[in-house]
Amino acid sequence: MSNYSGQDNGTLRVTIKEAASRLGVTEAAIRKRIQRGSLDKEMGEDGRVYVYLDAYHDMSNLESQVDHEPLVEELRDRVRFLERELDRRSLEAERYQQIVAGLATANANLTDRLKELEAPAREPASSQAQEEAAGGPSPSGEGVGAAPGGQEAHKGADSPREPWWKRWFG
Repeated sequence: MSNYSGQDNGTLRVTIKEAASRLGVTEAAIRKRIQRGSLDKEMGEDGRVYVYLDAYHDMSNLESQVDHEPLVEELRDRVRFLERELDRRSLEAERYQQIVAGLATANANLTDRLKELEAPAREPASSQAQEEAAGGPSPSGEGVGAAPGGQEAHKGADSPREPWWKRWFG
């Protein structure tokens, strides 16, 4: 019942029912496409609505299916490529996360080590506070344990305490 109009440009004039069959969709889908304007239509002399289809989209036409094969293969190749790329990027992101976690751990360890190294440099200040509480030297640096320049002479009876960087680097 279909009329082939414009065979030179590959356009078919078919009914809604035939269009649905040829495109592999429901008649409701064809009517919706007509409403959206994605399919051209015309009212026939017999009162039926006819739809214009490209022969290229016709699923019942073997020639149109053969023409699709290279396109389908190209799309499959692209999908495979994109899947491989996604896998590669996923592994790369996981590797970056491991690197960042390792750097964060190393940073935390170095921070702890720095606190350990700086702690001895702060001990004289805490010793000074203990002496002040026990009636030792005054805050001005004058008193029993004071040395010239405000330095305390009570750092240790047998050896004076060196800065941490001298102990560390030698």
